[in-house]
Amino acid sequence: MLHEILEKLRLPLIGEAKSGFANVGFIGGLDAHILSQTRRALDFMQLGEVPRAHEFSLQRLHDMWMRYAEADTQSRAKIVEDSQKILAVISAEAPTQPPPEGEELCPTSSDVSEIPLSNPSPSRGGWVGANVGTNVGAIETKAQTIKPKTQIAFRPDLSTELTYLKGIGPKRAELLQKLGLKTVYDLLYYFPARYEDRRVVKPLESVEIGAKEAVMVTVLYPPSTRVMGGRMSGRKVTKVRVGDDSGRADLQWWNQPYREKQFQPGMQLFVYGKIGEFNGLIQMDSPEFEILGENDQLQVGRIVPVYPMTEGLHQGPIRRAIYGALEMCGGNLEEMLPHWILQQNGFPSLENALRQIHFPDSWEAQKAARERLVFEELFLLQVALAQKKIAAHTEEIGLRHEVDDEKIKAFVRALPFKLTGAQKRVMNEIRKDLKSPRPMNRLLHGDVGSGKTIVAAYALWTAHMTGHQGALLAPTEILAEQHFSTLTRLFKPMGIEVALLEGSIKSKNKRRIQADLSEGRVSIIVGTHALIQEGIEFNKLGICVIDEQHRFGVMQRAALQHKGIEGLRPDVLVMTATPIPRTMALTIYGDLDVSVLDELPPGRQPIKTVKIKPNQRDRAYKFVLDEIKGGRQAYVVCPLVEESEKLAHLQAATALAERLRHEELKDLRVGLVHGQMNVIERDEQMELFRAGMHDVLVSTTVIEVGVDVPNSTVMLIEDAERFGLSQLHQLRGRVGRGVHKSYCVLLGDPRTDEGKARLGVMTKTQNGFEIAEHDLQLRGPGEFYGTRQSGLPDFRLANIISDVEIIQQAREAAFALVQANPHLQGEEHDALKRALRRFWGEKLSLIQVS
Repeated sequence: MLHEILEKLRLPLIGEAKSGFANVGFIGGLDAHILSQTRRALDFMQLGEVPRAHEFSLQRLHDMWMRYAEADTQSRAKIVEDSQKILAVISAEAPTQPPPEGEELCPTSSDVSEIPLSNPSPSRGGWVGANVGTNVGAIETKAQTIKPKTQIAFRPDLSTELTYLKGIGPKRAELLQKLGLKTVYDLLYYFPARYEDRRVVKPLESVEIGAKEAVMVTVLYPPSTRVMGGRMSGRKVTKVRVGDDSGRADLQWWNQPYREKQFQPGMQLFVYGKIGEFNGLIQMDSPEFEILGENDQLQVGRIVPVYPMTEGLHQGPIRRAIYGALEMCGGNLEEMLPHWILQQNGFPSLENALRQIHFPDSWEAQKAARERLVFEELFLLQVALAQKKIAAHTEEIGLRHEVDDEKIKAFVRALPFKLTGAQKRVMNEIRKDLKSPRPMNRLLHGDVGSGKTIVAAYALWTAHMTGHQGALLAPTEILAEQHFSTLTRLFKPMGIEVALLEGSIKSKNKRRIQADLSEGRVSIIVGTHALIQEGIEFNKLGICVIDEQHRFGVMQRAALQHKGIEGLRPDVLVMTATPIPRTMALTIYGDLDVSVLDELPPGRQPIKTVKIKPNQRDRAYKFVLDEIKGGRQAYVVCPLVEESEKLAHLQAATALAERLRHEELKDLRVGLVHGQMNVIERDEQMELFRAGMHDVLVSTTVIEVGVDVPNSTVMLIEDAERFGLSQLHQLRGRVGRGVHKSYCVLLGDPRTDEGKARLGVMTKTQNGFEIAEHDLQLRGPGEFYGTRQSGLPDFRLANIISDVEIIQQAREAAFALVQANPHLQGEEHDALKRALRRFWGEKLSLIQVS
């Protein structure tokens, strides 16, 4: 295996030098080929088929070629030279491997010194080109032509690039690459967006006027385009006359004269569209159609797949390509699901499932295929999550944080309020985690105002009490400053100093904090991304708290964890104020233990929510004025900071604040805060509002989380339809924190169904968990909760909204398997391990325990 890969890496380098380092010879460039082969070698290394002794060299080779495409000619020459040296060393150290019986090895470096560079192309007997290792059809040198003793039939597998697949070729492969399809695996797992049932194709004499029908017809005459007169004056109509044994019909398109070039007499068409009639002749306006080839059985007389397309591609060729790939590879597909799972669930085989998802024999067969393939996706997700979670509980070494009961009771007594039952329950769950020698990996989620901050404070206090350091990572400076202020007020009477580190602080203060951290003089620190930058070192980091964690990627969270004590994982508590739907908890956070704060502190007031149209704005501001006359305060939130020409209809915070000061609220004290202010200005405005020196605070969404002013009773949101459902819920949670009745006024004019639905949900419920479920339904899993940053692969078929039962089944099966065999040892799991690497790609190393 290693010798084959080395040849595929080594031989193209010679041609690359001769081309002047033009990065040619392969579709997508030589760099894509080298990167593909090095990743392949590293994959086989995980399976023990390539010696681990070469891991560093192969990784170095991979890293060098990541830079090749952007490098200048001189740098490329150096990369090629260094690559040849690395490969020579690996070849010298690799054990000799005899050629398979009946074959010769590829020529040695002395044999190929004059190999000309040529694009690889398929041939009937094998493959011509320097990139195919031992499958060489013919390699020309100045002295001779070297041929293998035996021609080897080409057998594509899931990793075969599409350019080598029959019927595709380089040009079509380039188009497919726009859809993200590079290999046979990508093609077979490129699932239909929908299907058309073409089992019923009617003759023209049987179609029903006004109905949508499918017909198979022949083009009878060349198409024609003419300019219309009368009330249709100036419009062009292109018509093509078609027919079958039973009748005639016209297909027509308006202002699309290019259609003339698409049709020729004698063409066979499949046509689908609404049936009309004009002057006694059947007419179809702008129908869907496909040009059929001879004996084209993939597109008629069956349930036909319809795939997402890109410009230059058509349904027919991609259907034939997928069908061809199934014919060539179907019998060689590895079954990655364990036999007991297939039997227990009655799933079809992988080959059968792929055939039926693309070209179903019936709707029942398509449904069974989809269930199996959805299960497969979710199972591959859950196996990796299970490995991470189980390893964290059984293999990783953490820190024990033990604090005796009396000290904990004293901490609780020192709090300025009484804990809720939910807070006590969650703090006990965290205490159990912290006492364990295994690192904590816990997600804390709850509704707005449920008291997550005090739970985080308990975890950070525990780190201090056990001689370690605690860090709280927040996504924005304003939230970091809020946490710093809250924790300082809480811990200062206890004699505990809290530090704040954020990007905007002066270099001198930053250096002082860095020194205090590295030397252990600070035990609790709050910060933004500045906490995870290079140069920030902890003395004994024991507990990491990550707030609003969906705003951080996997790499950022891992960067903070890796600042812990060498060889020991710090405990991690991630928090979110957005309640998480059950499906998200089982997938996105499937590797974490989950704690829920489902109880609000006593005294939280219900918030009356109303939606009004822009023409009622005066009424809304009169209500604000009345509340302030009663001694209360109000927020007014806008979606923008400055006015924009493109979005001129949206309220801009700066302009609105200025207008309110001179018009609607001219007798009131109106403050302004937004994310583009510097920290000092923003803090000053917030403190003035908190101290009651501002009656109204005009703001952008910087106050979405962390702001607590009990005297504020009105949240007025301008252009409310422009905000997401979770954002609206978070903003509403800024009021209702005192003893007074509070209100949320949604001022907007939604034009879309989704916008209307969002505002409707807000007026019907204040339950954050219900709102989260609605938000997931409205936005879908791709956008909800920052899942694109979660580090998880994209699903090709599974839908975490509707596939709830399959999610649970896949999770139970994955955890059962991993609990019995954490590292998937044994040959029977090799196919599963390869499937995991395909599904996760480079993200697998992030999710798995290192």
